[in-house]
Amino acid sequence: MKILTASQMREVDRLSTERYGIPSLLLMENAGSGVVCAMEAHFPDLTQLRVAVCCGKGNNGGDGFVVARHLMLRRIEPQVLLFAFPDEIRGDAAVNLSILQRMNGSIRTVTERDATEEHVQRLFQGLEADLLVDALLGTGVRLPVSGFLGSVIQQMRRFPRIVAVDIPSGLDCDAMTESADCLAPRCELTVTFTAPKPAHAFASSEAAIQRWVLVPIGSPVELVDVPAHWLNVLSEDEAAVALRHFHRKGDSHKGDYGHVLAIAGSVGKTGAAALAARSALLAGAGLVTLATPAPCLPVVAAQMLEVMTEPLDATESGGISTRSFDYGRVNAIVTKKDLLVVGPGLGGHTETASFVRRLLAETTVPVVLDADGINAFVGHAAELDGRNRLLVLTPHPGEFARLLGCSTAEVQANRVGIARDFARQQGLHLVLKGHRTIYVSPSGEVFVNPTGNPGMATGGSGDVLAGILAGLLGQVLAGLPSLETTRQANELREGAKEASSESRLLEQTIALGVYLHGLAGDKAAERQGEKSLLASDIMACLPAAFLRLEDRASTTR
Repeated sequence: MKILTASQMREVDRLSTERYGIPSLLLMENAGSGVVCAMEAHFPDLTQLRVAVCCGKGNNGGDGFVVARHLMLRRIEPQVLLFAFPDEIRGDAAVNLSILQRMNGSIRTVTERDATEEHVQRLFQGLEADLLVDALLGTGVRLPVSGFLGSVIQQMRRFPRIVAVDIPSGLDCDAMTESADCLAPRCELTVTFTAPKPAHAFASSEAAIQRWVLVPIGSPVELVDVPAHWLNVLSEDEAAVALRHFHRKGDSHKGDYGHVLAIAGSVGKTGAAALAARSALLAGAGLVTLATPAPCLPVVAAQMLEVMTEPLDATESGGISTRSFDYGRVNAIVTKKDLLVVGPGLGGHTETASFVRRLLAETTVPVVLDADGINAFVGHAAELDGRNRLLVLTPHPGEFARLLGCSTAEVQANRVGIARDFARQQGLHLVLKGHRTIYVSPSGEVFVNPTGNPGMATGGSGDVLAGILAGLLGQVLAGLPSLETTRQANELREGAKEASSESRLLEQTIALGVYLHGLAGDKAAERQGEKSLLASDIMACLPAAFLRLEDRASTTR
């Protein structure tokens, strides 16, 4: 699902009218009626609630007038508070205000000239309403909001139940980070139109946008789905469609579903290796082999009956030694594997880091690089080249900052921009973990993940994600004999139809893996809460996440 900025949304609205002849008045009508339908779905007792609608002088206020009218059609008598002079209302908003007046709607006008801050405060204190509809300011407002309208927003924040029309008033529509001093009210429900905006996709449940829903209002899809709109959020329906690629045929065998090699673990960190390997199996990989330092092998082998193991030479501290390359040992292990997942629990020994860099330099097998595998390239980031192989990096912000030689705060301040620049420059796939994990493809497409919860901020969660991605990608690569990984990225960039199709499949698979990881975490949180959530709980709930999407897919055929 495409995410549009405020300026992109205005262009879509303009072209809907100018190119397709869709009246802007109809778009406003569909928006307002859509808000009321969303309210009915969210509030089962809507007809029993006292509703007040706060309207400004722009098109957002016009949407509010339509909301009020459709509430009246449902025999709900809303109080409309207009925070502007009626003669300031123009265009479609003026038309809808006039209709509401002719229907004898209850409209109270409050203007800056007549209302002091104390007057506004008394107005809201005396307002008898259970539910407030925020149609004061839209996506085009200049921020920050102060003065009269700032006082109005401050008073709106007193209400515990608020529905925002398009965006909570005072919130930066294009914001990809959350501001602690945001003026906007905390809205139980936000109803946006045509496409979500960045503020919707990056919101947390504690912020102004607690829950958002999307309402189509008639804008042609082809105006939204254009290459220039590179920011996306994966919806549940889209994730369910992507899962259809993993349908299992009745006459299939384990070789059809990929052989994943996990190179992971060190003394004291065997759990990370076990989590990654088992998660790859649970994600559907036909075969998984775990190559780990010899001292670790008995520990991990005892934990997982279904995972094959290979011992590697160890350093004195129990990490993987470069001696593992002797006599072609590594090449023999890597042969006939569809994908490698490298890094979970490897440790920070300098010799182990050298092993990882040499492994990537001397092989072209697709790789999911995680944790200490990424740390191995600190100071060597230029060597991470995804143009000659499928390369997926899964850093958390601290690991990514070390890789780039900057601070974690710098990464967090511009997560999307920094991640997108690096992925495009290096020709690789980048999954930057954290609140609203983002995935960036080599072409610069960005997917914001809507699933997950704070309980997943626990050790081992990233190892589970790496395993899920490896398991899914291993299946895809095993089923794509035309996808020669030594030339895959270059061909994808040439734009051939076949390569383009494969590129989209890889994007969908990685986005799906991130979605499933978060959904499994949400399932675990539903079962036991966030505070006691462990990485192994996420892994244990992965089957439930698959079943949820399979059920969804069966209802959307």
